[in-house]
Amino acid sequence: MVAAGKNMIVFDLACDNNHPFEGWFGSADDFTLQAKAGDIACPVCGSVEITRQLSAPYVNTRSGGKQSDESQMVSVANAAQELKKKFIDHVLNNTEDVGHRFPEEARRIFYKEAPERAIRGTASSQEVGELKEEGIDVMAIPGAPALPEKLH
Repeated sequence: MVAAGKNMIVFDLACDNNHPFEGWFGSADDFTLQAKAGDIACPVCGSVEITRQLSAPYVNTRSGGKQSDESQMVSVANAAQELKKKFIDHVLNNTEDVGHRFPEEARRIFYKEAPERAIRGTASSQEVGELKEEGIDVMAIPGAPALPEKLH
C-alpha cells in the first residue's frame, strides 16, 4: 500500500534464479519486511527468494504534488490489493489442495498418470525449478500463506 505524501524508492531486485525486476517501496525497511514475509515474488518464475541488487535507487520526491495524484496512487494500490485478494480467492475456490504432494501430483497430471485438474500446494524453489525444467507450468502465489485457514 502507498501512503499519501510518502516518497517512493525504486530498487533493482532479483530472485534466486537471477531474474531481474524492479520494486517500489516506501523505504528500505518496507522492502526488508515484505521480502522476509514472502510478499515479493519474481514476475518470471514466482520465487519469493528476493534480494536487492547493486544500483542507484530512484527516489520519487515530488514535493508539492497534487493531492489528487496522491489519492490516485493510494487508489491504485488499494485496487491492486483487492485484485490480488480476488485472484487468491479464485484459486482457493477452484483448485484441489494437495499440500506437500504438489510436485509429485503435478508430475502425475503432466505425465497423464492422474486425472487432469487444477491443483495447489507447496513446493520448494528447487522443486519448482525442477518442475519447470520438465516443462510443467507452475506458478507461485505470493501472499497466499496469509490465508492459512483456506489453504489447508
